[in-house]
Amino acid sequence: MWQQPWRRRMECAVTTEKIERFIREQAPATPFLVVDLDVVEQQFLDLRRHLATAEIFYAVKANPAPEILTRLIGLGSSFDVASPKEVELLLGLGADPARLSYGNTIKKQRDIQFAYQRGVDLFAFDSEGELDKLAAVAPDARVFCRLLVSNSGAEWPLSRKFGCEPEMAKNLLRRARDRGLTPYGLAFHVGSQQRRVDQWDRAVEICAQIFQELEADGIELAMLDVGGGLPARYDSGVAGVGAYAEAITASLHRHFGNRLPRTIVEPGRYLVGDAGVLQSEVILVSHKSYEDETRWVYLDVGRFGGLAETEGEMIRYPVTTSRDGGADGPVVIAGPTCDSVDILYEKAGYRLPLELAAGDTVRFHATGAYTTTYSSVGFNGFDPLPAYYV
Repeated sequence: MWQQPWRRRMECAVTTEKIERFIREQAPATPFLVVDLDVVEQQFLDLRRHLATAEIFYAVKANPAPEILTRLIGLGSSFDVASPKEVELLLGLGADPARLSYGNTIKKQRDIQFAYQRGVDLFAFDSEGELDKLAAVAPDARVFCRLLVSNSGAEWPLSRKFGCEPEMAKNLLRRARDRGLTPYGLAFHVGSQQRRVDQWDRAVEICAQIFQELEADGIELAMLDVGGGLPARYDSGVAGVGAYAEAITASLHRHFGNRLPRTIVEPGRYLVGDAGVLQSEVILVSHKSYEDETRWVYLDVGRFGGLAETEGEMIRYPVTTSRDGGADGPVVIAGPTCDSVDILYEKAGYRLPLELAAGDTVRFHATGAYTTTYSSVGFNGFDPLPAYYV
């Protein structure tokens, strides 16, 4: 039987016993995020088992908490970094610089030099200007070119800003060789929270063609970075990681045959998203007119407090409340700040209990990714989102 989107989101609202126990025993002031590290570990192990042909490079930007990074280092993970601070953080925790890939294609020259001098020698680029910087301060580094590919099917697209067209990529890799760098491979990203398991196929096909064409020029690429995009379970319509791994593996064999390149996958949201629960408190429930049945529910967390990915209502978190179980009705969910854009959901069809009132609890589930890192440092005087790792 067909179910309303709200009901499907409710079904995916999972809180582990460890998180429940922490909240019950510690009772921290809201808002706050709690992340179960055992869930992160299980996600990592599941991906490694299903996608055995690929090396896992965790996208640190999703959640750079030292507790998460330490757990992943212990599991043998590698890491996709985007700044000197992320490099410094990982090295300080004991990560091997040979396991770091500087995947940001937009870098200051001194930041490239910083990473290179500390042992990082794998760098992404997608333009001639970036190639010039790499050649100047990272001689002999392995470089890989990011392609511009379709992000159709992604709830958080990453197209346009990153990557270049295939013809340009080929020329840039030829130039990399001529500049004394090691043209090492190709990369692409099909968009974050990608719902289509087949979306990697066309990109892999294009990469295989570039591998062949450059081989004819004497350039033997060794690596293919298939990016991130593996989804968190915001609703029950998301396929399991096994389906994605099967589709990606099939594409690799279809287009590369038995000569598979070294393959890298960069999960961020998938590894940490489902591990987190963000708890908030209702500040106010109100109406805009006597005739309007839609209530406005104002919380002590909003877009500036860690829920930035509600922009455009693209990421729709499962939501539960301390009043669940009774009759519900339509709501607009908004944050506490004096900014009119601090509205989380208005058109997505969220419904909350009619009994909901100030002081009640509202939880956002699957919030382990891109919440603490997007939280403002103090807009309107509100503190950054506190986070606890259990």
